[in-house]
Amino acid sequence: MIIDRNFFMDTGQLLEPLKRARICKVGRAPMNEVKYVGIVVSKERLDVEVLPGGEAQSFASEKGGVEALVSWLVSVKPALVVLEATGGYHVHVASALGAAGLPVAIVNPRQVRDFARSLGLLAKTDKLDAHVIARFAHDIHPEARPLASEAEAALKALASRRSQLVSMRAAEKNRLQQAREKRIKKSIKSVLKHLDKQIEDLENDLNDNIRSSPMWREKDDLLRSAPGIGPATSFKLISALPELGNLNRRQIASLGCGAFQPRQRQDEGSQGYMVWQSGCPQRPLYGCSRRHKAQPGH
Repeated sequence: MIIDRNFFMDTGQLLEPLKRARICKVGRAPMNEVKYVGIVVSKERLDVEVLPGGEAQSFASEKGGVEALVSWLVSVKPALVVLEATGGYHVHVASALGAAGLPVAIVNPRQVRDFARSLGLLAKTDKLDAHVIARFAHDIHPEARPLASEAEAALKALASRRSQLVSMRAAEKNRLQQAREKRIKKSIKSVLKHLDKQIEDLENDLNDNIRSSPMWREKDDLLRSAPGIGPATSFKLISALPELGNLNRRQIASLGCGAFQPRQRQDEGSQGYMVWQSGCPQRPLYGCSRRHKAQPGH
C-alpha cells in the first residue's frame, strides 16, 4: 500500500484552526458575541447579568459600587444595557453608564413583568429579575435613547416636586371637608396656606427655567396656544417628554406609554365603559382617568 505523505500535512492543516480555537468557560460567551445586560437597581445593591453566557455580578449601590459596575461593563462592551424605572434609584446608575458611553434603555417595569409571565417565570428575586431584564434586552431590543441633560433633569425634578405638593394639597383639602374640631381645621388651613406658597414658588421656578431656554420657550408657546392647555399641563409635558417636537405622533404616543390609550372594562351583566388613563409609571402625564360608555366594536 502506498501512503501519500501530503495526506498528513493536509490533515494537520485542517486541524490547525481547532488547535487555535479559544475554549470558553461555562457561563462565558465568546468574545465576539453580541452581549446584552440587565440591571436590577435597589436601594443597597445592583444585581447584573450578561447574556448570552449568564455571567452575573452584584455591586453596592453607593458611588464606589457604581464606578466598579461601569468599569466592568466598559470591558464587557455590551450592545445594550437595560434598567427598570425604579422610583428614582435608577437615575444615578443610568447617568453614570451614559457618561461612560454605554447604550442605556430605561424601560417600564410592567413591560418586563409581563415578559416574565410570558416565559412562565412567576418567582421574583433580584437575581432572577436581572436575568429577566437581560433576556428582555436580548429578545425585545428596546431602543436606547439619549439620557436627559442636567438642565432637563433639573426641570423634571421641579415638575415632579410640584406634582407631589399638588397631591398633598388635594389630600389636605379632603381632610378639611371631614374635619370637625376647630383646632384641626386651623392646622389644615395653615398647611394648605404653606402648600399654596410652595406650589406658587415652584411654578415660578419652572416658568423661569422654561422661558430662559429658547427651545423650551418655543414649545411652551406652542402648547399654550392649544385650547385647554395651561401652564401646569405645559410644564408637565415639556419636563416629562423632552422629545416632544422631535418625534412623530406615533413615536411620542409610544414613548408616553399610552397616556391617552382607551382600555375597555366590562363585568358580566354590567354595561361596559372605556377608561382613559396613563399606562406608564415611568412617564405619567395625568393622574386621573376619564370614563365613557363603550361603543360597539371598540
